[in-house]
Amino acid sequence: MSLDPLLPIAPARVKALVLPIGPIKRERFTTFVDCLNAEHVVHLRDISPDGRPHRNMFSPLAFPDGAMFYELITHQPPPSHLALSPFDLYREPLALIAVADGSEISNVVFSKRQSGARTVEETNIRGLYQELEDLRDRYPKILAHHVLIFDYVPKGNPIPIPEGIITVPPAEHHKRTTMKTVMCDISAVVLAEMTTLAKSFEGMSYIDSPGSSSSGANGSSMAGDEPPGLVRRNSQFSLPTGVRSSSASGLADRSHVRMSMPPAPSKGGAFGSSGSTPVRPSTPVSSRSGLSNPPTTFDDISGVSHGSGPGSPEQQNPARPDTAEGVRSQSQDRVSVQGFGPGGLNERWRNKGKCRVQIVLGSLYLQAGRWSNAVKELSEAAAVAKSINDHLWHGKALELMVISLLLLGWARIEFQIPTALMPPPEKGTGVLAAIQEAEARLPKQPRWLRHLQVYLPDLLERIIGLYSRVSAEHLPPLPLSEAVIRFCKVLAALHVADGELGSESIEMMVSGRALEKTLTSSPRFNIIPPRTQVVASLFRAFPASASELLTTVDRIVILGGIASVLGSLGLQRKKAIVVKELVSVLVSGLVEARTRGAADVGIHPAAGLVALNGLNGTSNGATGAGALELSEGDIEHGIGSFLGLLLKTYGIVGEYGESKELDNSDTGVLERIQRQSAARFFGMRNVKLNILRSCINFSEALPDFAGVLKYSSDLLRTAGSGIAPGPRRENAYPVISREEQTRLAANISKTTNLSKRLGIDNMAADYWDEFLLRGIKLEPLPPTRTPIPHAKSILPNAAKARTSQDVNPFIYNPFLKQPDTAAIENVLIAGEPASFRITLQNPYEIEVFVESIRIESEGAEFESGVEGTIIGPYRTQILRISGTPKSAGALKVTGAWIKVRGCRERRFPLFHEPWAPEDETKMKSIGLGALDLHTSAPSPAAQRLKPEFLELTVISQQPVVVVQSSTLPQSSVMILEGERQAFSITLRNLSTTAPVDFLLFSFHDSTQEPLQAALSSRDATPTELYEYELILAKKQALRLVKRGDGKRYIPPGKTAVFDFEILGKPGLTNGLIQVDYAHLGVPHDEVGEKFYTRRVSQELTVTVNASVEVSRIDVLPLHGSIPEPLWRRTGFPARAESEVTEDTHCLLILDLRNAWPSNMIVDLESDDGAKVEEHVLPGNTSRVILPVKRVYLEDPHAFIPALNPSRQRQFVVSSKISPEVERANREAFWYREKILDSLRGSWRAISGAERRGTIELRSMRLTARMIEAVKVEELGIEISVVEPSDDDDDGDDSASSVQSKAKKTKNTVYVDEFFQLRVRITNRTDQPVYPSLRVMPSLCRRPLNVALDFTRRFAWNGTLQQALPLLPGKGHVDVVTGVTALCRGEFEVAASVEETRLWTPSSAEEKRRTRPRSETQTMMDTVLGKKERRIWHARRGCRVLVRDR
Repeated sequence: MSLDPLLPIAPARVKALVLPIGPIKRERFTTFVDCLNAEHVVHLRDISPDGRPHRNMFSPLAFPDGAMFYELITHQPPPSHLALSPFDLYREPLALIAVADGSEISNVVFSKRQSGARTVEETNIRGLYQELEDLRDRYPKILAHHVLIFDYVPKGNPIPIPEGIITVPPAEHHKRTTMKTVMCDISAVVLAEMTTLAKSFEGMSYIDSPGSSSSGANGSSMAGDEPPGLVRRNSQFSLPTGVRSSSASGLADRSHVRMSMPPAPSKGGAFGSSGSTPVRPSTPVSSRSGLSNPPTTFDDISGVSHGSGPGSPEQQNPARPDTAEGVRSQSQDRVSVQGFGPGGLNERWRNKGKCRVQIVLGSLYLQAGRWSNAVKELSEAAAVAKSINDHLWHGKALELMVISLLLLGWARIEFQIPTALMPPPEKGTGVLAAIQEAEARLPKQPRWLRHLQVYLPDLLERIIGLYSRVSAEHLPPLPLSEAVIRFCKVLAALHVADGELGSESIEMMVSGRALEKTLTSSPRFNIIPPRTQVVASLFRAFPASASELLTTVDRIVILGGIASVLGSLGLQRKKAIVVKELVSVLVSGLVEARTRGAADVGIHPAAGLVALNGLNGTSNGATGAGALELSEGDIEHGIGSFLGLLLKTYGIVGEYGESKELDNSDTGVLERIQRQSAARFFGMRNVKLNILRSCINFSEALPDFAGVLKYSSDLLRTAGSGIAPGPRRENAYPVISREEQTRLAANISKTTNLSKRLGIDNMAADYWDEFLLRGIKLEPLPPTRTPIPHAKSILPNAAKARTSQDVNPFIYNPFLKQPDTAAIENVLIAGEPASFRITLQNPYEIEVFVESIRIESEGAEFESGVEGTIIGPYRTQILRISGTPKSAGALKVTGAWIKVRGCRERRFPLFHEPWAPEDETKMKSIGLGALDLHTSAPSPAAQRLKPEFLELTVISQQPVVVVQSSTLPQSSVMILEGERQAFSITLRNLSTTAPVDFLLFSFHDSTQEPLQAALSSRDATPTELYEYELILAKKQALRLVKRGDGKRYIPPGKTAVFDFEILGKPGLTNGLIQVDYAHLGVPHDEVGEKFYTRRVSQELTVTVNASVEVSRIDVLPLHGSIPEPLWRRTGFPARAESEVTEDTHCLLILDLRNAWPSNMIVDLESDDGAKVEEHVLPGNTSRVILPVKRVYLEDPHAFIPALNPSRQRQFVVSSKISPEVERANREAFWYREKILDSLRGSWRAISGAERRGTIELRSMRLTARMIEAVKVEELGIEISVVEPSDDDDDGDDSASSVQSKAKKTKNTVYVDEFFQLRVRITNRTDQPVYPSLRVMPSLCRRPLNVALDFTRRFAWNGTLQQALPLLPGKGHVDVVTGVTALCRGEFEVAASVEETRLWTPSSAEEKRRTRPRSETQTMMDTVLGKKERRIWHARRGCRVLVRDR
């Protein structure tokens, strides 16, 4: 059952005052009270009746279906409430239960009184009995006094328990009926003593109403402050003759005003019964507030007297007896001497007195659970009150009858509605129609409940009218407002249950248990009673002004009851208005109480809650509670739900209800942002800010530290913009002033410090900006420690690259490629610290003190560092923080845990993109439904908001390698062109755990970039591209010198030495040795799909000086024999002059210049054994002549190849070069390559430091003249003169025989004699040729016009020009012509062969002769143009000397 004091059946409940006794801790006292509350409903069938015949007026046997409802209170009702008794008899406690802790019985002695007991346990039990006697003396008007010893376990011999003390075993020994039996025993005593109370009321001739003026009063103080002779004790102990006090005292003693909980523990940790005055001071009052001077007597508000009422002709004895006998004896003395008889004033007065006494008796029957008897008594009294126009008591009788009928309906007992509750006759037709309609709508509803359902709205309105009737006796504001609220709760229960008075609605009225159904502001016109009627009646209870005689507590209770009814009806905005007024009342009362309490210890009354922070515990030891004398248990809790309803109604940007742990997951944060963004567009911001300021004032006045923190944070959050600003600098300024922001932040910080001084460490605010974290980025590692990813597929290729790297650099080396920045930025190494850049935002105009920041991650184990900072006002700030991954695997950084000063540490997700809330322009609902709708349905802006995260890869531990030393001083070297120098580098592994089992060396120098740029040029010719590629492939500036073992491994903490070689090249100014290393730990074929390497490099500074330069080159053909001195210089072995002829060799002339300031010896050597050694002085140029073989090429016009495999399939057809030029370029290229392949040149210095190197001969360029001297034609033409006698030898066709014969011939003939001229044509190619021979004689040493005039001087047989048959490849043919000289002289015979037609092979023959030509080669040959017929000339003519014989 609800503890609501305004429950509709509140007049039927029995108040029981529960107090602590003996040493008992606060938590245990609360637990014991909860055990009693669990059995607050006691059925009469379970209660044992009292056996005394004069104590059976309220015997439970008379109505076993009834029940008693207990309201357990832990504080003494204020005198203003007790003054309303017996009109509101339920306000006076009828039972007192003192709770003791049985676990403390055997520990120490509670009281120092001499009891004569033998044990501590017995002494304490006797002491408790003495305390019980003191309570009986202190509270004499309470009917039943008991002491309950909870968790009592007797030890040793059982100790007799005095009467009035009940022992309760521990909870583990409880039976199902243990606590029920305890409550039944207490109820039996209460029912028995109710007889005495009823008889005392029966003996009264008149009872004053609360609204009348009198010198006496029925209600009085419960404490024993009356004269000793005017007390009433329970009849079961003693029955002295006494009377009730005729007046209520003022405010009770401060030690008894509030006893809701046990007093604050003293230094000993517990409190005793003899000195059980609370340590916590009572609320101070002021004569200017509702707290001051509450009405304590009916003289102040409206009085009640035992004697004559208004206009009573006689005076009554100011006391009433406590026994039936005394009532009779004293009532006999009251004899009226005036106005005696029917219809007189005394008769009217006596009837009114009897009627009121009967109503009080009906109220006692209602509290005793005898509901049917209560209906009987009340119906009779109502008829009398109506007849004599006693409006207040008439209304009271009707109210109590309604409650009785509701309780009968709750017990499912059929009842008959009394005539007094029937509607007036003039409404009979309408009521009958309503009954028929209800019967048609609810056919299964019991008839008596249906009739009561129809009667209730008008009946309750009639009762309110009776209470509000203006007369001499008027009802004070407090009971009137409470009655109106109770009636409205009955009507609200009917409305919530859809107008049906059934089990659900009656349960709401009796137990206060609300239905799960929640009403909205949508109209419900067909429900009776309608909400408009309920609200119209409800606001009659609203306190009109502060001038009404209501204490602050009463005003708060009334406003709370109004707000409760409005909330159950779904009228949230009206409820918010009432709650706002309630907060104002609370603040004014609490501030006044706090001010008085602070003034008692010397604090200025204007000081706020924060001023308590200045108290260093001087008055309260180490607690620092200051003026309010606070301990941890005194901090108020539970107001969050109360104020949460108010805040939600106005759309405060924050969380509602009791403070709870926030959901810091991504989903929880997004939902929170969605709720906050929806609340920002709901309601008016200024109103929200004012409400929050009121809540802060209220929390400070309590004091409620959690409330101060929460509402200060909510105020900052509501005043903020709630956006994540972007680069466009959206306006994110808060709407409150900077001074208020500073004050709120300081309030949060100081309140947190104060709570810590009180020992409350877990109290902090929630930070007010959800977008505090705007970015997390991993700072790149140093280049020497950056892990570079590689695919597993490159490992075998990398091994080939290491073996062929010195030969062909065009094999792809992925390690030379620049690593992907995005890939290397997200890689960490286990065990090595990494640095992160965290971006924080502060859109407020105050500084934010961040006490700690640590990175939050998922996946691999990660240990984050902790840093702090101060974020300046309205800015974005970057902070560096370190973290160390502990294991390998995938790592995801999802946010950061941030602790702001005064706020609790919480997780903030990462929101990098700018974001701002957007409002829904389409109206879909009104009222609070709009807020709920927008909260449940995310807006498009909220759907775009996604938390980001940083994905990282943590790899296993890797070694760290550094270059420890180098044999090159200062990593620099001076070298000559063509010279090679060796040096070594020592590498050290700094890691103590991870070895280096993978090493790869790559090189880079200053000559590579110009060469690569030249290679990419579109204007470069094939010859130039070949040269560039050849330099890259054959003449690398740096290379690794392989060792015999070939092992590349560096143990942990050890070193390894590697040898390198550098080549002097023009343009070489610097070089770089790059070492990629890693710890794979497994063979290469077992490596995962991706592995990582680190990189260390050694830069070299190179100075290349000139050595021996080739300044000029020339090629000359041989003419005649070579002189002997030349033979000796060339180094040829001794051989015949005929072996080196002009047909086989030519002369290569080189001018060599010594550019180095030392003597040089130059060596030139060819493949056929020729060798020249020349001494060249510094700065001098020497010419060297070397015979070289002439070159025959099968295809001098073949396309120029590419050394780079990636360029072999590329070709460019250019129209800028004519076919003739292309053929000339190709011829020059191939003949030059042949010459360079057969030559080698070197140099060595013979003075100074020993140096040696090679001569760069590739600067050679061949002209057409040089090519003619070098090349050997495809067709060879030899002309010789033979005598006729040699014809017999024609059968020998070998070239050697013909050549020997030609050499034997003197080429001297005689005039007019016949001789033969033989021309031998040799085909050196593989393809046949269709030749056409032309012989051309001429005169020697004559002008051209004369030389060709030989027709009269020279005769021949046949023709000088003739077509020859097909000459096969590698074949030869001889053509002999008869010739006669007609005159003497010297003739020269030349010859030429012209290709008659082109030979075209068949497809079968083409396939048989050569491999199929590729399309690329065919396309490359197209630049040579169309193939044309060729012509060859004899290299040397035949000279014929003609003489006379």
